[in-house]
Amino acid sequence: MIYAGDFRNGITFEMDGSVYQVVDFQHVKPGKGSAFVRAKIKNVMTGAIVERTFNPSDKMPRAVIERKEMQYLYSDEDLYYFMDTESYEQIPIGKDVLGDSLKFVKENENVEVLMYKGSVFGVEPPFFVELEVIETEPGFKGDTATNATKPAKVETGAVVKVPLFVNQGDRIRIDTRTGEYMERA
Repeated sequence: MIYAGDFRNGITFEMDGSVYQVVDFQHVKPGKGSAFVRAKIKNVMTGAIVERTFNPSDKMPRAVIERKEMQYLYSDEDLYYFMDTESYEQIPIGKDVLGDSLKFVKENENVEVLMYKGSVFGVEPPFFVELEVIETEPGFKGDTATNATKPAKVETGAVVKVPLFVNQGDRIRIDTRTGEYMERA
């Protein structure tokens, strides 16, 4: 069991028959009245984010999320296939479950598959990936002085905003959590 007063970002718990993850929390002690916890929580199965207020003494059962490292193999229409790196068992996961979490992941890269009671609800790619720019407008000498950006298509098909000096064929490093360009690799 976990008390609402012990909430921290990333903690998962069960409430109303669903599993929630704390996205943001704030302990509030008003001048009058009792303290409370205001939290943004995300339903891990549906992805919906709601804001709720809890009494710090509210108790919820802790939800154990299983993380398993798997290798992304390939996609076939609306199914993505992953292989367990220990047992070599392959599992298909539907596009509706994954959303756009694989837009920066190439085939044969390892990812974390998230499961709750044996049911897959998401995939976490590595925090940073290196990808090749396959399509962008050419850069010009002297373009490094401004903070202007341009769109660039990377080898997975995703489009990223990059500085003007990045050219087609360059390898760039991308933060998969924000989808932002970090640096040239």
